Amino acid sequence: MPKMIPVGYMAKRVERKSDWLKNNQVEDIFSVSNCISDDFAYLPDYWKNNGYWFYDSPEIIKALATEHGLHLEGTKMFYYEVYEYQCYEDDPEWENFEPVDSFVTNVRTPVNKVLEGFDIVSFGIVPSEKTPECSYLSCNHMAETIKVNRHCLIETFEEAKLLLSQCAFKDCEPGPCRIFAVYSVPDC
Repeated sequence: MPKMIPVGYMAKRVERKSDWLKNNQVEDIFSVSNCISDDFAYLPDYWKNNGYWFYDSPEIIKALATEHGLHLEGTKMFYYEVYEYQCYEDDPEWENFEPVDSFVTNVRTPVNKVLEGFDIVSFGIVPSEKTPECSYLSCNHMAETIKVNRHCLIETFEEAKLLLSQCAFKDCEPGPCRIFAVYSVPDC
């Protein structure tokens, strides 16, 4: 496995696959983006996120939910790591990226985590708002032509990087894009 950076947690309302995605393999959508499986809350409303636009621990999410009367019932907790480089969907030249430095980032790695697969996600172009935007596999329907697992994720990092190197996501949402390892956190 290449160098992966711990970027944090998100509680999400996982959607079951419906008829809009033509792939019988997919059962549900574990995408990083908020397009289909919603985050438990809209990040900019609370400003407790870290420089990668996630939360440093599940406890921060739970405290935020309690403080603001947000419901976590029906959510699933995810932990994410991201490949240390990003590229563009139509240009496989890898480049460095940094978290937004106006936010403190101190991610606590979970004791127990289950690797569910890898997602490829586009990001905002504005430097101060580099939030995850669209997951190419689900939002752009690429799971209809690319082999994915039952959670609409790519099985291995190597497959994800190869697809980006081959410009398989050209004409999808504009990048930059990043490869995420998506973990479920069973203890939360």
